[in-house]
Amino acid sequence: MAATVLVVEDEPAIQELIAFNLKQTGHVALTATSAELADRMIKETMPDLILLDWMLPGMSGIEFARKLKADAFTKSIPLIMLTARGEEQDKVRGLETGADDYVTKPFSPRELSARIKAVLRRRAPQMTDDQVEVAGLALDPITHRVTGNGASVDLGPTEFRLLHFLMTHPERVHSRTQLLDNVWGNQVYVEERTVDVHIRRLRRALEPTQHDNLVQTVRGSGYRLSHRV
Repeated sequence: MAATVLVVEDEPAIQELIAFNLKQTGHVALTATSAELADRMIKETMPDLILLDWMLPGMSGIEFARKLKADAFTKSIPLIMLTARGEEQDKVRGLETGADDYVTKPFSPRELSARIKAVLRRRAPQMTDDQVEVAGLALDPITHRVTGNGASVDLGPTEFRLLHFLMTHPERVHSRTQLLDNVWGNQVYVEERTVDVHIRRLRRALEPTQHDNLVQTVRGSGYRLSHRV
């Protein structure tokens, strides 16, 4: 599944190379040459991951990373630091800001792609193309097919995204607000009760294969997907 990746890099050649390779691997690349520009872009489009250069004009990458992690709106965005500084103390400093990984320049596009995939798998598994299966219910993000014990399950696009998110975060309770942010996106205004409507539709679609009980209501908290039918 395509992830939106914001590349914050002031060297045009490196920025262009990274953006090109992101597109080649199926991701959407956004680019910014400074932390200030990146900050404005994030307010318009929330990225799924940020690639952040340490040395930037104006606010440094380290300062910007601290700002992102101190803000409730952006602290959960996965972050990979890019830098020519390869000393252990620099790596520790970068990771201590809350970065999920630290890639030293020069790096190969193949290495960076693998690091991005690893961070997304760990922090945002719903953004990967990995097939997921829970209690006989299987979902393939590439083919957009869902099966329950081998039988096809017909889902609308929103129910598909909702199920994918729940299946990649099993046993965790998600509030309606969290589901809106992760499934609909926090740039879209949708009332919280809309989540309840789509949960009902999802359960109805899962009834024929008897997987509807996987989607559980947690009174006063939200919804979760259980490992057990």
